[in-house]
Amino acid sequence: LQEVTASSRHYVDRLFDLDPQKVLQGVIDMKNAVIGNNKQKANLIVLGAVPRLLYLLQQETSSTELRTECAVVLGSLAMGTENNVKSLLDCHIIPALLQGLLSPDLKFIEACLRCLRTIFISPVTPEDLLYTDATVISHLMALLSRSRYTQEYICQIFSHCCKGPDHQTILFNHGAVQNIAHLLVSTSYKVRMQALKCFSVLAFENPQVSMTLVNVAVDGELLPQIFVKMLQRDKPIEMQLTSAKCLTSMCRAGAIRTDDPCIVLKTLPCLVRMCSKERLLEERVEGAETLAYLIETDVELQRMASISDHLIPMLADYFKYPSSVSAIADIKRLDHDLKHAHELRQAAFKLYASLGANDEDIRKKIIETETMMDRIVSGLAESSLKVRLAAVRCLHSLSRSVQQLRTSFQDHAVWKPLMKVLQNAPNEILVVASSTLCNLLLEFSPSKEPILESGAIELLCSLTQSENLALRVNGIWALMNMAFQAEQKIKSDILRGLSTEQLFQLLSDSDVNVLMKTLGLLRNLLSTRPHIDYIMSTHGKQIMQAVTLILEGEHNIEVKEQTLCILANIADGTTAKELIMTNDDILQKIKYYMSHSNAKLQLAAMFCISNLIWNEEEGSQERQDKLRDMGIVDILHKLSQSSDPNLCDKAKTALQQYLA
Repeated sequence: LQEVTASSRHYVDRLFDLDPQKVLQGVIDMKNAVIGNNKQKANLIVLGAVPRLLYLLQQETSSTELRTECAVVLGSLAMGTENNVKSLLDCHIIPALLQGLLSPDLKFIEACLRCLRTIFISPVTPEDLLYTDATVISHLMALLSRSRYTQEYICQIFSHCCKGPDHQTILFNHGAVQNIAHLLVSTSYKVRMQALKCFSVLAFENPQVSMTLVNVAVDGELLPQIFVKMLQRDKPIEMQLTSAKCLTSMCRAGAIRTDDPCIVLKTLPCLVRMCSKERLLEERVEGAETLAYLIETDVELQRMASISDHLIPMLADYFKYPSSVSAIADIKRLDHDLKHAHELRQAAFKLYASLGANDEDIRKKIIETETMMDRIVSGLAESSLKVRLAAVRCLHSLSRSVQQLRTSFQDHAVWKPLMKVLQNAPNEILVVASSTLCNLLLEFSPSKEPILESGAIELLCSLTQSENLALRVNGIWALMNMAFQAEQKIKSDILRGLSTEQLFQLLSDSDVNVLMKTLGLLRNLLSTRPHIDYIMSTHGKQIMQAVTLILEGEHNIEVKEQTLCILANIADGTTAKELIMTNDDILQKIKYYMSHSNAKLQLAAMFCISNLIWNEEEGSQERQDKLRDMGIVDILHKLSQSSDPNLCDKAKTALQQYLA
């Protein structure tokens, strides 16, 4: 290192010369020495050139020419490796350059902006450094009018430093939309392109920005129309893609309707074109991901995309890339693409997931694409987290199909890799994987048996204890599906796995979804007489406590109705009935709900009564007498006059039990 740096030392030494002219010449020579020479850049940084250059840049006594040349050299050093940028950041280069923007000299301002741009587009630079001083953003907005270079660099800085809603709001409140809109019609392609990129990040998942953009006009033309012009096939690909992203964000935010011609006839076909073999890897990735986002929630767009330009088979090529026949003459390109091929796979899975989200025919087409299920199964085991997540999403989307659950999912034993994914995945994967498991556990799915044998109950019970709400919901939902029409052993295993303590925890969960699914689970556990009697003989006391707890709590109609249905199931048991008949508190509650203002609750309460007084069953006479003494028969007479036909019929049927 010493020998190498010795030859570079004289560059640094000249920065300390007493003659300003010699210092200037030294900086210019240094600039010429470092252009395109990473080794030389690293040497000069090691030798301490950066603090001296920053000192000269900030000195009031330095000539404007010297300060400008210093900014140029620093920009060149920043163009090197990420380590170079780290060294520059450690020397507090950003505050120094931002200070430089206050100079009256345009050439110096442009040099500072160019250097700032290079630093901010590096992945090692924290975006927040742009927002630490509130005056910086408004000053940058003011500089936008100075020259096409200030426009290009500032837009580029904004689009790289706008990460998430907080940054979007700051830029929006500083007038980004008004200040940048007219740049879309600049004579400079670079300015138009950077302005477009700015809008694509400002509008992403941001309804406020999107709703504003729709109504902004430049030279009498509305922004959506300008974006559509930039989508045309004769425009450069990056421009087509970026304007498609702007229109996609505006559409998803509800600022443009999904059936608007600019979406259906322009944006969607443009994104489908981006998925073709002819496009570069990153264009295909971005095209597929943007298209997946555009059509994610709209079934009509999903149908249109699925029949556009053979999209479904075209995506199958994403898995074969780069193949031995790929015509990549450029060896550097091939090396790059091999490293990034996994991005193509995750983009394809994402788009398949969106395409198949709602329509049964599209799902069938996707699954019939060559070796699709095998691809998903290998995707579930990939080392890349992004690919695994996208593969699970794709599987989840396809698992909404009853037909596929019975066929392809069974043929490929998809449940095996899925159970493996569930073992120790991060939460974002767990949420989607457990949703998929819910579907695989539906009663008509042949995967149900083998999943049970592979220890699913334990896994799902542990999910119900998660801090993460979506995981608690999915855990209990899957158990509810598992208990539906299940044999007694499975039901007992579920109750054992959950523990009474956990059951009460779930029934007092603050989320109504968790509560409803837990009640659904109880209702499924308490179905068919022998099961009802068996479960109530082992867990009767706790279950009756739980029912009382809910009927006394502040809960909505659906929750109370579901709870009364559980009571009706218990009342249908042979021995379980007694747990209700000997519990006067519960009987009074049933009586109260028979006269409730809500018909759904009245009906549910009446089911309980019917099951308790049914004639053919042992002890029905004593039960009828007790309920008559409570005033139940009087309420039934009143209900038999009800204007609600359901209530009226149910009451008459119940009264017949007393006459029989």
